[in-house]
Amino acid sequence: MTLEPTSILLENLYWITLLAVIVSSASGVLKAGFKQFDLFGVMIIAISTGLGGGSLRDMLLDRDVFWVFDQIFFIASIGAALAVFLTARFIIINPKFFLIADAAGLASFAIAGTLVSLMLGIPPLIASFMGVITGVMGGVFRDILCNETPVVFTSPLYATVSWAGSLLFIGLMILDIDITWAAIMAGSAIFITRLLALSFKLSLPKFKFKS
Repeated sequence: MTLEPTSILLENLYWITLLAVIVSSASGVLKAGFKQFDLFGVMIIAISTGLGGGSLRDMLLDRDVFWVFDQIFFIASIGAALAVFLTARFIIINPKFFLIADAAGLASFAIAGTLVSLMLGIPPLIASFMGVITGVMGGVFRDILCNETPVVFTSPLYATVSWAGSLLFIGLMILDIDITWAAIMAGSAIFITRLLALSFKLSLPKFKFKS
């Protein structure tokens, strides 16, 4: 399954990626804020969170790193970081907002990563896993820099919903669903399922040794 990089596809990819960068960077700032980092530290965490997953994806796919050749994504990451940094000084931000921003970033980056891969002719299963890498690795970089165990290894249904949503996105396109609607439906499914998993503490079985 290969998607021709038409103007509509490229435009969809651009806006999905931009949204993902903004919300992921915001989640990075909120995590850094809990650690009382200074402005520079906050910016580094935001950039790592907003741009890290897509950067790793692009390196694995041997393509130009998306934000290096289009600085609007870098500017958007810094802008989101500054906006949240300043807003937090004047408005009380509920800590749960971090989880909402993180779920939104997970959903939008998973779709963007899958779409990029399909446009490069990557097989569907691998393309879906590239969506997972794009969705979760920014959060991994964020948590490591914050000296915490990455959320992906401990939190309810994180990478799992990302992969399921990426596969759903591919399935909808195979069924000839319009690309925009397929992205909205699959992205919404990831976002909602992640929040439900958090609310009801749904998770996969954990590894245990027999005692």
